[in-house]
Amino acid sequence: MRPFDDAAQILFGKAASELDETEREVLLHSREGRILSEDRNVAYEAKQSFGERIADDIARIGGSWGFIIGFFLFLIVWTVANTILLTRDAFDPYPFIFLNLVLSMLAAIQAPIIMMSQNRQAARDRFEASKDYEVNLKAEIELIALHHKIDTHFIEEIAELKRQVLRLHNLLEGRN
Repeated sequence: MRPFDDAAQILFGKAASELDETEREVLLHSREGRILSEDRNVAYEAKQSFGERIADDIARIGGSWGFIIGFFLFLIVWTVANTILLTRDAFDPYPFIFLNLVLSMLAAIQAPIIMMSQNRQAARDRFEASKDYEVNLKAEIELIALHHKIDTHFIEEIAELKRQVLRLHNLLEGRN
């Protein structure tokens, strides 16, 4: 495990035991040459509970134009039915107290569900930021490793050139 400790020290400037979970995972992926990136939607949705998926679906429907237009049409039908069509036997005459109760109950249920969905979106944003961090960290590690490999190659090449120059110099000295 010594090369892992060396890599941790070189790349992160700390011992392998001091690496956090993300840094350790990224370094292992890099050493093994495995792909780190994944489909974030699939990964995130796999972690969601049934209630979280329901909250997101309700918020998606409640925040759509289809819902707004449909609910607006419902309000028009309710108002027309209780003022014009059912003039004598209206089940909710003006000022529409029952409609007001229904709207209040809908708002009381819909608001926390939308807030739950917003919390889920914030959690999703944090999840995606974490995945971005992992991929960026691995890219940095790969770039550092690539620079190190190129630097090592150039150093070896320069050393070989120095040896050749020295050999040529010695050959020229021998002729004089």
